Amino acid sequence: MILRTRHTGLVVNNVNLSVKFYESLGFTLWKQEVEHGEFISTVVGIPEVNIETAKLKAPDGSMVELLQYHSHPDFHEQSSAPSNRHGCSHIAFTVENLELACEKVVSLGGDVVNAPVTNPSETVKVAYCHDIDGILIELVEEII
Repeated sequence: MILRTRHTGLVVNNVNLSVKFYESLGFTLWKQEVEHGEFISTVVGIPEVNIETAKLKAPDGSMVELLQYHSHPDFHEQSSAPSNRHGCSHIAFTVENLELACEKVVSLGGDVVNAPVTNPSETVKVAYCHDIDGILIELVEEII
């Protein structure tokens, strides 16, 4: 049935600020557009929706889609997502240098949940972080 993962969608407060955040981590903006009309309203289940989307590609070709709902914003007091929140917990990215990636996240307005730690089999170093919208991301450095 499933052939591959197409993209991971993240609802954000400001698509342009989030594009800058993810570009700074190594993603490349592939496509940005405003979607409205019957098709997108049917897909997301919200009548008369107006969404700005930005699709960004990682160097391996995988994609993240950032979505800002202009017509139906769901503003909540921003908080950093806990790892046990029901639903999508986090998205994980492989990075070249974990310490530098964590520093970059903080310099861009995100935060680091845990200092980099090495797994028991010493194959990876891992840190949980939050992006500028409080979305939980996992950064992983493979140890060779």
